[in-house]
Amino acid sequence: MINIHATAILVGRAGLLFVGPSGSGKSMLAFNCLAAAQRGGAPAALVADDQVFLAAEEAGITAYRPETIAGLIEIRGSGIAEITSIPAAAMQLAILPVDLAVTERLPPANENYDIAGIGTLPLLRLDRLSREPLAVIAAFHPDIGIPTTRQARTTDF
Repeated sequence: MINIHATAILVGRAGLLFVGPSGSGKSMLAFNCLAAAQRGGAPAALVADDQVFLAAEEAGITAYRPETIAGLIEIRGSGIAEITSIPAAAMQLAILPVDLAVTERLPPANENYDIAGIGTLPLLRLDRLSREPLAVIAAFHPDIGIPTTRQARTTDF
C-alpha cells in the first residue's frame, strides 16, 4: 500500500481518483462531482481527500482513507468541510484537473496514470473549472458505472 497526494470518491460504481499538484483543483472538482451526483439522486461519497492509500488487489486498484481524515475535504478558501465518506472503493479512472488557458487543446489519446508499484488507471484531463464535471466524465467513460439521471429518449426525425 502506498500513500499519494490525491482525492478519491465513489459515484455509483465509479471510483474516481483526482490527481495533480497541490492547488490544481482536485478537491473542488471532486466536490463538484459529489454535489452533481447528489442533485441527480445518485449514491456518492468521499473516500479520502489530500492523502489516499492505494493498494493493488485482485479486482484492480483500491483507494483507502486514513481514518484520521475520514469524511474531511478541504474547500480551498472556505475551509475544511465534513461530508459523507466511505472507508474504501475500487478505482476505475484517474482525473487530472487542467487549466484551459495553459493546456493543449486536445490531449494525447489513451493516456494512463501510472502508480509506481501498484498499476495504472485510464487518465482523463478535465477542466478544473468545469460546470458539469460528472457529465464530462460520463461522456468519455460511459462504461465505468456513473449512474445516469435521465432516461435516453428515442426520437424519430
